[in-house]
Amino acid sequence: MSKKLLKSGAIVSVMTLVSRVLGLIRDVVIANLMGAGSSADVFIFANKIPNFLRRLFAEGAFAQAFVPVLTEYQQKNTPEETRELLAKVAGTLGGIVSVVTLLGVIASPILAALFAGGWFYDWLNDGPNAEKFELAALMLKITFPYLWFITFTALAGSILNTRGKFAVSAFTPVFLNITIIVAALYFAPTMEQPELALAWGVFTGGLVQFLFQLPFLLRENALVKPSWGWNHPGVVKIRTLMIPALFGVSVSQINLLFDTFIASFLMTGSISWLYYSDRLLEFPLGLFGIAIATVILPALSKKHVDAKGSGFSDTMDWGVRAILLLGAPAMLGLIILAQPMLMVLFMRGAFSVTDVEMASYSLVAYGCGLLSFMMIKVLAPGYFSRQDTKTPVKYGIIAMISNMIFNIIFAIPFGYVGLAIATSMSALLNASLLYRGLHIAGVYKFSRATLVFFLKVVIATAIMALLLLYTLPAQSIWLDMPMMVKVLTLVKLIASGAGVYLLSLVLMGLRPWKMKRQS
Repeated sequence: MSKKLLKSGAIVSVMTLVSRVLGLIRDVVIANLMGAGSSADVFIFANKIPNFLRRLFAEGAFAQAFVPVLTEYQQKNTPEETRELLAKVAGTLGGIVSVVTLLGVIASPILAALFAGGWFYDWLNDGPNAEKFELAALMLKITFPYLWFITFTALAGSILNTRGKFAVSAFTPVFLNITIIVAALYFAPTMEQPELALAWGVFTGGLVQFLFQLPFLLRENALVKPSWGWNHPGVVKIRTLMIPALFGVSVSQINLLFDTFIASFLMTGSISWLYYSDRLLEFPLGLFGIAIATVILPALSKKHVDAKGSGFSDTMDWGVRAILLLGAPAMLGLIILAQPMLMVLFMRGAFSVTDVEMASYSLVAYGCGLLSFMMIKVLAPGYFSRQDTKTPVKYGIIAMISNMIFNIIFAIPFGYVGLAIATSMSALLNASLLYRGLHIAGVYKFSRATLVFFLKVVIATAIMALLLLYTLPAQSIWLDMPMMVKVLTLVKLIASGAGVYLLSLVLMGLRPWKMKRQS
């Protein structure tokens, strides 16, 4: 099973890498077009609201509840009963999301007032950010239907993942990035308000992603006619699992929305600086953390369905080691190379040196929580695969309330950077509680071998960090470099850091490429 997981994880990582690279190109284009000004703040806000709901209705809570139930059906029920479940789930979920989407489009001014209170307050009092509120309400009408498209895209991806077809759903986000890039390059320059072109790019991207999945569902004989089935036994089980999972799996997203609300009261650019730093954080998180979590949930679900439950702890151990191996160097590398990466990727057009410096502060703060974010992605499936969504919801609520308290504590002295600090601290708390719960329940605990593994990873990461700090040019030198020299220097730093890290592991007797045998 470890060999299969390694192969599946590699496939998802490669496809996710393509998507993340295009995502970075997309953000580079947006930064060049709008920088970190008012238009950028509003577009990022209008894109964030439907994406938050996507986590609830689609990729997050729904997937965590749907995959274990579908896995159980596929192993214990007939193909006809499984197809009936798919039809009922598609009809019920689609009906609910259709209503939510329609309400979101109609009530976009209310949503803008609710989640961007600072802009709404200025609109009421003719303040400097009044136009932001009006533009946000308009853009939400365009971006909100993305929720409908991506919900069915996520449903299709979950079905394909349970059947071992991981590459399709991992590659699908590529189309969203392409449509936004095309909108920014070819349509935005022709419009009086270029940010509206980006909003239409989001809408079109959702549609293309949805259509792309259909042939693959047809090939798997999983393309069904949706029908309402609120009281269908499978749907009842899924919604029973999903309701508490809404909190458990979406804590980080709720925290980010709360950050956005507070940032709307801060200086212009705060939302954009947090966004660009978060986008760099999402690159390793998606490439490693989400990829590993994607393949581990179906595997854990199958282990749980197995009467003996064999291999469950071993599969969890494999996921934890993979996160430690990849997450620790990614975290420290992100912190040390924050400014160089922002310079190379975004410092052009409307994105200034000041924006680089401001975004780097929040990137360092977010980066400190990267390992915690990644660990949550692996530990949470340990509950969801056993159809236990009540336990993580308790931890999620604790982490969410803690984040709000941390926001108040750190936002006053540190502004938008304090919001990033609070998010990282709440992620650490959430990951700790998830592990503690698994340990107390006797489901999983770190083995002695894993602790030794972690110690070797820490030593190798420290050696890598010393090399990067020693060879890293000063900021003044970076600013004087031509762009191509900046790119080559950054690539050399990353390559040398990765090489030293890998060499240090090998010298300590650890062979990362043999993890499938070690687990």
